[in-house]
Amino acid sequence: MEAHYQKKARREKAMELVFLAAACVSILCVLLICLFLLANGLPAMAEIGPLKFLSGTTWKPGADIYGIFPMILGSIFVTAGALILGVPIALLTAIQLAFFCPDRLYRVVKPAVELLAGIPSVVYGFFGIVVLVPFVRALGEPWDGSGNSMLTASILLAIMILPTIVGVVEPALRAVPRSYYEGALALGATHERSVYTAVVPAASSGILAGIVLGISRAMGETMAVIMVAGNQARMPKGILQGIRTLTGNIVIEMGYAAGLHREALIATGVVLFVFILLINLSFSALKRRKKA
Repeated sequence: MEAHYQKKARREKAMELVFLAAACVSILCVLLICLFLLANGLPAMAEIGPLKFLSGTTWKPGADIYGIFPMILGSIFVTAGALILGVPIALLTAIQLAFFCPDRLYRVVKPAVELLAGIPSVVYGFFGIVVLVPFVRALGEPWDGSGNSMLTASILLAIMILPTIVGVVEPALRAVPRSYYEGALALGATHERSVYTAVVPAASSGILAGIVLGISRAMGETMAVIMVAGNQARMPKGILQGIRTLTGNIVIEMGYAAGLHREALIATGVVLFVFILLINLSFSALKRRKKA
């Protein structure tokens, strides 16, 4: 019997080492990515000038002019538009699936939402070109709007972040103790009021996590946005006009870039990395504040 326990302890210790090694590899990968970006991007920012690089409104690689402020605004506006359009729908969908959806309908809706997460970005892009671009072009025709625009990219990204947010928020809602809901019912609240006033606020941490993941997905999306955003490296002039995002700027020009141009594109990746890092740090700080 003692030999059996010793063998089991050795097996558990071995698995602990395996898990530790896997965690260390993950951390090492993140560190290597950070080192690559910083080592190749910071020298370019120093050569161009950090302020000139970040606040410049002109991007002309042929003239060695590298200002990414239009792309920064493009990424922020497109992401904000996707959140405005997508987050309410995603939250209501998650609440519906968790508390109001009949089992027969749940077996259809849940796999459909999960299927959205598995569709390749390029397929979303084709859908945007064939369906959304003509729709937005017709919508903006009185204002001389373009179908390849900020609004089109925002609508497409709103669709793309739905499964990400729903997939995180629904389990968070189901994880709230049943006593919260039953306590609200005992105080005389209806089913709907109990859900929205007791359960949903209690799951706020999970809801915020889903929104942050949605922001990261929208901020980092490339292929679908390139296909519908217009990709003009200029200051955004309206939701019906074309824009270029940070990720689009990198992908469009990296294939033929060389020298300072290539380093400026890597520096653009540094800025994008910092944006996503700040978003995640803000979320962590907010969680710690709520716990305190």
